[in-house]
Amino acid sequence: MSLIVCLAVLGLLLLAPLLIPVPEIGGTLPTDRLADPESRFIRLHGLQIHYRIAGQGEPVYLLLHGFAASVFSWREIMAPLAEQGTVIAFDRPAFGLSEKPLRWKHWNPYSSSGEVDIALALMDALGVGQVVVIGNSIGGTLAARLALQAPDRVRSLILVSPAMNWRSGVPHWLGWLLRTPQFNHVGPLLVRALRSTGLRLAHRAWHDPGLITPQIQAGYELPLRSRNWDRGLWNSIACSTYAPDLVARLADLGKPVLVITGADDRVVPTKASVALAETLNAQLTVIPLCGHIAQEECPEAFLAALQRFVEPA
Repeated sequence: MSLIVCLAVLGLLLLAPLLIPVPEIGGTLPTDRLADPESRFIRLHGLQIHYRIAGQGEPVYLLLHGFAASVFSWREIMAPLAEQGTVIAFDRPAFGLSEKPLRWKHWNPYSSSGEVDIALALMDALGVGQVVVIGNSIGGTLAARLALQAPDRVRSLILVSPAMNWRSGVPHWLGWLLRTPQFNHVGPLLVRALRSTGLRLAHRAWHDPGLITPQIQAGYELPLRSRNWDRGLWNSIACSTYAPDLVARLADLGKPVLVITGADDRVVPTKASVALAETLNAQLTVIPLCGHIAQEECPEAFLAALQRFVEPA
């Protein structure tokens, strides 16, 4: 009898999530309907990827945004960097105005390797040989993976409050659980809650939240009007796995690295970035009165640190 009860409870646990209604979000639009004059789209690995490009010549900077961000997070530094060379920024498949596929077979566009493949495909399509990679937060993790997978394509790395040895993914066993049909079904409901808490999270990322203007808030909320944004975000979370050996492998690679962090980073603690710089034997810049996204909140100090690194005296 107890076996029957256990089986009944197990069956209920397996079926109950699938019975929860997940209505479509009304009012969303195809990503190209939300684009601006600077937007460009390119098809890579069968996906429509949104990107921006400015400037010309060398060096070429490849900008990799963080979680729940987009090319918008680089708005303050793209024009100044374009005066020095070529600047390329793109939206990862789960974010911004890039396509957010619902199904795939052997190649997972939301996986870490899939995102690296997209970055390399974009470089190939634009005829770019080697880049200075700038990655913010989880984009720093992607920058490291890119350098490890294709070291000949990466000149140097600039890691901005990188989430590499702190909250850089989920354990493999948890990722497997999140990718089950039950969690895939209800996952979009879970991430929709982020829409109402997004401003609070943004406040945590800035040292001075008073600098967040209505225009900045609108720029971050724009991708939440794109079709399937919730399902793309859930897939990104479920497919983001932690690689415990990533830092050690990057240290052995021997690429020049600059770590930039705000002195008041409350997302990836400042001390974590300082420790990472020591492990990598990297240059380190800690910007006073600055938070997690230095390229937005403190662009002048950010650009000064970058300039010293790329073109040392």
